[in-house]
Amino acid sequence: MSNKVFSELLKLAKNKYMSVSKQIKNSFLLLILFSTFALQGQKLTAFKIYNEKGKKVSFKRMVKDLSKQEIVLFGELHNNPIAHWIQLELIKELDKKRDLTLGAEMLETDNQSQLNQYLAQEIDQSGLDSLARLWNNYHTDYKPLVDFAKENKITFVATNVPRRYARMVYRNGFEVLDSLPNKEKQFIAPLPISYDPELPGYKKMMKMMRGHSNPNFPKAQAIKDATMAHFILKNYKHPNLFIHFNGAYHSDYYEGIFWYLINQNNALKIKTISTVMQEDVNKLEQEYKKKASYVLVVDEDMTATY
Repeated sequence: MSNKVFSELLKLAKNKYMSVSKQIKNSFLLLILFSTFALQGQKLTAFKIYNEKGKKVSFKRMVKDLSKQEIVLFGELHNNPIAHWIQLELIKELDKKRDLTLGAEMLETDNQSQLNQYLAQEIDQSGLDSLARLWNNYHTDYKPLVDFAKENKITFVATNVPRRYARMVYRNGFEVLDSLPNKEKQFIAPLPISYDPELPGYKKMMKMMRGHSNPNFPKAQAIKDATMAHFILKNYKHPNLFIHFNGAYHSDYYEGIFWYLINQNNALKIKTISTVMQEDVNKLEQEYKKKASYVLVVDEDMTATY
């Protein structure tokens, strides 16, 4: 509020309440003064972006850096509206600078043909709804990304392993995949699956199970990570920039998908993004430093999409 407007408010208050007792009048003026400064000082901030060292960076600066990479892994919280909005704005800006290829965990590899039909406008949204296995929040959170690809003729890759294979691994380990027919093996990463049980992320998953530990639990995560990395590389074409959307846990601390990508080609230029929630977005908490190349910090009171 400008000083001029504030002065006018004070003048109006004095004129209107001239006949009121001095005590009431002064109380009223103090209330106006307090409210004005409170409104001036109130600044609601939904999110901030930090680099891996915990330094604040602008969206513009992040875009400039990411535009120089070969692969970007955007780790989201699946029900976070700010992350989904930033994803859309990010590809809009990067599309101005580079030819893009998009991919997502939220679409499974055996639904690629149906996705291609939708992108080519051979089927409409109702057709995709009936033919593909879409997440419950697809329409609110991922359809905008797919539609951007459709409107701009950008390749969009379904990268995640079909969930039935992840369930098989959870129950019986990687070995069960050997018995799959060749036509089904085309939907997963090449066998045998590389796996390092000592990666902190996978070890943490075992601790999460506590007394119900199943040694195949992190392997079910690994088959997803390995398959997503495989289909990213299979569809990556220089000089395009491949932007992949996945749950943050699949790429946090440069593990998961990132680990599989680097194991296959350690010369790749890859940057990661992670999404976290904090009470105060104005300083990155220590535990989140080095979690990703960029950390999107969202106010913990932010409404969820589901």
